[in-house]
Amino acid sequence: MLLKYTILCVAAFILLLICGCGSNTHKDEAAARIILEDDLGRKLELKSQPKRVFAFASSMTEMLYAVLDTSTIIARTPNDDYPAAVYSKPIVSNYPVDYEQVLQLKPDLIFTVEGITPLDVAERLGELGVPVYYQKYRTVEDVFTGMEKIGQIMGREKEAHYLADSLRKEVSSMAQKYKNVKQPQQVLAITWKDPIYVYGQNTIFTDKLRILGAENAVKEVFEQPYPALTREYILKLDPDVLLGGSKEKLENEFFGLYPELRKIKAYQNNRIYDPTDNLQSRPGPRIVESLRELEGFLYP
Repeated sequence: MLLKYTILCVAAFILLLICGCGSNTHKDEAAARIILEDDLGRKLELKSQPKRVFAFASSMTEMLYAVLDTSTIIARTPNDDYPAAVYSKPIVSNYPVDYEQVLQLKPDLIFTVEGITPLDVAERLGELGVPVYYQKYRTVEDVFTGMEKIGQIMGREKEAHYLADSLRKEVSSMAQKYKNVKQPQQVLAITWKDPIYVYGQNTIFTDKLRILGAENAVKEVFEQPYPALTREYILKLDPDVLLGGSKEKLENEFFGLYPELRKIKAYQNNRIYDPTDNLQSRPGPRIVESLRELEGFLYP
């Protein structure tokens, strides 16, 4: 009888131990979970700190390479071309998104930029167990803050802060240099020629110009960050500087279509320049390099 009682007690103890271990496991899993809020205010839940990531935007891919251990970056999109190390990664289609391909890669998190990845795509990926984290940029400082957020998410806080802070110092030096410009140059930057799309007021381009003591010729804030403008509107703007291609190239592809625009000051004074597209259009770690290129156009 005593033996039977002893066996029952041991069995009960083992059962209690098993239940206790299971409870601790669940607690550990719950404690490891990470709740993120992206720049669009979306809440994301991760099981643990991400170890496999990639980006749906070329600018964000550059950000990841600047901040992370590159072994954690598992893929690239067809448009990614910088840095050179990106070519060692497999290509994943981001437009349209190849969901099956994404799932095969097993990412813990995908980074993207506002306006690049539709929200319904992010929601669908979330349903499939792949969270999508958005960043958005309106100022140069937003880029630096974005770097630091990536560092926090990926456990690379020190590396991200060091990079962001060093770039901040360079931008601050440039802003100090041009803070007393009395007559800011009016700059119009075109992104498409037919119809004419331009960098609007509510883009990071405007902040870049501010740092360099210049202004976006487009003062009105349109609903779209890259609005389409009429020829009449551009004539009223009458920009001092036009960005979008060399004068020789634009002579045929732009002014040939809109000959009346040869009246603008930029054309009359030969202030037409051809910026490096992936440098100016991508908010990322090369932001200081893009500012230096603009500086060369504004103050040749």
